[in-house]
Amino acid sequence: MYVKKHESGDRIIFAICDEDLVGKKFSEGDLMLDVSEQFYKGEKKTNAEVKEILASAFNINLVGKKTIDFALKLGILNKDSIIFIDGVPHAQIIDV
Repeated sequence: MYVKKHESGDRIIFAICDEDLVGKKFSEGDLMLDVSEQFYKGEKKTNAEVKEILASAFNINLVGKKTIDFALKLGILNKDSIIFIDGVPHAQIIDV
């Protein structure tokens, strides 16, 4: 999985996605998902590293079957929070 950390002041957002989706765009109806390199292509991380990030992060953007399944397995994501755009699962976890 790719993990990219975005910081703006004291706000941190982690973008995590399946490696094979970077650079692709998906659309369905009025929905569009742009898995841009700029936002998603960070460092490749192991499952153990991603688990550590997911356990401590407050704002997370997740894209892809492997990534979403991993977050579900860890219990940090509810199935009701997942949307599908052209068959690609996407979810956001935001702690305000």
